[in-house]
Amino acid sequence: MRFLVRDRLLGIGDDYWIEDQHGNKVFLVDGKALRLRDTFELKDAQGRVLIDIHRKMFALRDTMVIERDGEPLARIRRKRLSLLRNHYRVSLVDGTELDVSGKILDREFAIEYEEELLAQISRRWLTLRETYGVDIVREDADPALLIAVAVCVIHLADKEREED
Repeated sequence: MRFLVRDRLLGIGDDYWIEDQHGNKVFLVDGKALRLRDTFELKDAQGRVLIDIHRKMFALRDTMVIERDGEPLARIRRKRLSLLRNHYRVSLVDGTELDVSGKILDREFAIEYEEELLAQISRRWLTLRETYGVDIVREDADPALLIAVAVCVIHLADKEREED
């Protein structure tokens, strides 16, 4: 399953659609501008909230939290420093951990579980400049969760770059 994401240019408060490979609007990332912390909602095409994403207020390292139906689903934080690649750890509430690594700012990274590829995020196969793709590799993967993870790590990496 491949999804196309038009890169946000202005940040929090911007809404943008995620389309499938046929150009159908599938998910809406709804940025909430007037909040104390960075907040997004991932909605389906009918406007139903599938996932809430927010930045954890009091944490030693920048952390994003993903919730579904008001219940925590995952926590994302930077794993380790590297000059060439970014590494993030996604801790799901069931104890499962996903690894995200690659060149986040270039939109070239992977989401893996125990070294098995779940999703590949890339601009390589696209001709539109401000667009990147999210290619969900596993049939049984949760597309909404993996897209939410991609949105979170990109947001965290962009915040780090702004602070530097």
